[in-house]
Amino acid sequence: MLQNREGQRVPNVTFPVRDGNSWKKLTTDELFKNRTVVVFSLPGAFTPTCSSTHLPRYNELAQTFFDNGVDEIVCVSVNDTFVMNEWAKDQECGNITMVPDGNTAFTAGMGMLVDKEDLGFGKRSWRYSMLVKDGVVEKMFIEPEKEGDPFEVSDADTMLNYLAPNAKKPEQVVVFAKDGCPFCIEAKALLRDKGFDPIEIPLDNKVRGRVLGAVSGKGTAPQVFISGKLIGGLDELKAHFA
Repeated sequence: MLQNREGQRVPNVTFPVRDGNSWKKLTTDELFKNRTVVVFSLPGAFTPTCSSTHLPRYNELAQTFFDNGVDEIVCVSVNDTFVMNEWAKDQECGNITMVPDGNTAFTAGMGMLVDKEDLGFGKRSWRYSMLVKDGVVEKMFIEPEKEGDPFEVSDADTMLNYLAPNAKKPEQVVVFAKDGCPFCIEAKALLRDKGFDPIEIPLDNKVRGRVLGAVSGKGTAPQVFISGKLIGGLDELKAHFA
């Protein structure tokens, strides 16, 4: 039975962390004392749901968390520090503190250690998230105890809705752009001027027509999408903001 530890202090643990070419000790006091911290824990680095959704969405919403009183966002996994460091390089996680719980001390202390021997993982963390204030757990979102790897309540949006239900979330902006295209350059500059942080998907001559035609019905670059809605090219983008 997994333990909900709301109202209790987090375990007192020291994590061995590799920083560059040297070792250092990271304590739970350093992470949590006199601070408001969001923690999410997951079964393993490089695993599908963790890499495609869980970690990237926390990173994407990080500034909104910070704007609403959170000092730090921590990702905990039962992996060694080298694995966590390599995973960090592979992921969009510049706003997240990656904490390796290779000895399982923190996860076991939280009552979240589970057996995943059937997958060859050994002992790992169950997926959960929590809001911690000055070392005390205020709120936990624990995934339901059922077969597989449920991902229903420990996501970033659920945590943000609890912490700040009226917070404005950043819009997701994608620009399909061709290298050296002046219209693409102008569109990206306009988006940044409006406060957006666009993700660019580069196009080359071999795939441009087919890709753009499939996703937008048009064959000219750029093509801009904002939160799933097709805005169009540069002229349509200017009209959208006008």
